[in-house]
Amino acid sequence: MSDITPGLWELLFKGVWITVQLTVASAAFAAVVALVIGLARAHRLWIVRFLAGAYFEIFRGTSALILMFWIFFVLPLAFGWQLVPLWAAVLTLGLTYGAYGSEVVRGAVAAVSQGQREAGIALNFTPWQQLRRVVLPQAWPEMIPPFNNLLIELLKGTALVSVMGVSDIAFGASLVRNATGESAPVYTVILVMYFVLAFVLTRGMRALERQAKAGLGQERPAGLLSGRLPGRLSGRRGAAAGASESMGGER
Repeated sequence: MSDITPGLWELLFKGVWITVQLTVASAAFAAVVALVIGLARAHRLWIVRFLAGAYFEIFRGTSALILMFWIFFVLPLAFGWQLVPLWAAVLTLGLTYGAYGSEVVRGAVAAVSQGQREAGIALNFTPWQQLRRVVLPQAWPEMIPPFNNLLIELLKGTALVSVMGVSDIAFGASLVRNATGESAPVYTVILVMYFVLAFVLTRGMRALERQAKAGLGQERPAGLLSGRLPGRLSGRRGAAAGASESMGGER
């Protein structure tokens, strides 16, 4: 650890910032892809379901690393324009993890009960209004836990960009290792950095999950979780019990 100079530490922390940017940009793009493809896979038109299913199978079944190389090296030959490595990585990770996320969206939407959908029809909602006001608000809390897992996998998947020269954490660790000639301290520090980032993301997603469930009334007050009633309710229960005892005494 003492061989890592302040300049090398700065290199590592710059890699952390690049990794955070990659994760945020890729996650935002993947969320859009997941929502669009997931809803398309539940569409009433078979051609829409077929195209969305084809996208899902293709991007789920291909290597993210090879796809990244393809986007960076092959697309310029076909279309005559070149993406910078950072944006090629964002595009690759967004398309790949968006395909995984589309299955989460499809499953959560399919889990909404038919009675809720029929209630939207009874209220004369259009299909878009049913989706926006009935289906998605109930499906969203169920998507967050699997999305949390995908987000952590995406964070770890950003290490793939180091092979393209993007100066993320993994690339910075390689440079520091070459400079110091030590592997154990450098990669131990990198493991801790990834763990801290994953822990922060998990805490944020769990807070988002609690907020989403509270919006649907699925979160119970702390007093109920511990078997205690809130003050007013416990007072009322005590008053009711006292009234019952007095009635029994009168009998």
